[in-house]
Formats: sequence, C-alpha cells, structure tokens
Amino acid sequence: MPPLSGLQREVSALYRRALRMAARKDPAKRADWSTFVRYTFRTRAESVGPRDVGAIEYLMRQGRKQLELYEEESVRNCSVTSEMRAWDDAQRRRSPQELQR
Repeated sequence: MPPLSGLQREVSALYRRALRMAARKDPAKRADWSTFVRYTFRTRAESVGPRDVGAIEYLMRQGRKQLELYEEESVRNCSVTSEMRAWDDAQRRRSPQELQR
C-alpha cells in the first residue's frame, strides 16, 4: 500500500479524533455518537471525488469546527436518525472481506 498523502493523514487524524470524542461521551450515548461520527464521515466522503482537493479541504475545515463544538462537555447528546441506524446495522452485518473493498 502506498504511503498516505498529507491530506489523507489529516482526514484520518480528524476521524480518529472524532471517534475518541465519541468514546469520552456518556456510556449510555456512546453508541449514538459513534454511529453519528461514522455515518457523517462516510456520507460526506462519498459526496466528493478523491481528487477534489478543494472540496476535501472545505469539508475538513467544516469538520474541525463541528468537532470542536461536539467536544464541549456541555454537548451530551446527538440526533441519530432511523436512516443512520439502518446504515450502521448494514455496516455491522458486512463481512471483513466486503469492508476491505
């Protein structure tokens, strides 16, 4: 596998930071936060092409700002729609081979 570009490393770092934020939330709401983070990243990633650097940088700036707000201790809950839950259930049912594609 070729080394990651700088932008790819930034996206991965933001994703890991978001998952760590979800892990620090109230145990009763962690699953919702995790679903919210995973769904948001996946759907936004699918909305832009891999070579559309301007759009990716814009989404990174937007994501950092949102994450700063979500990291506040006063933010305790997030809204997870039925569409997000259905997507999460489908992702969890996929085999490891399918996930690598």
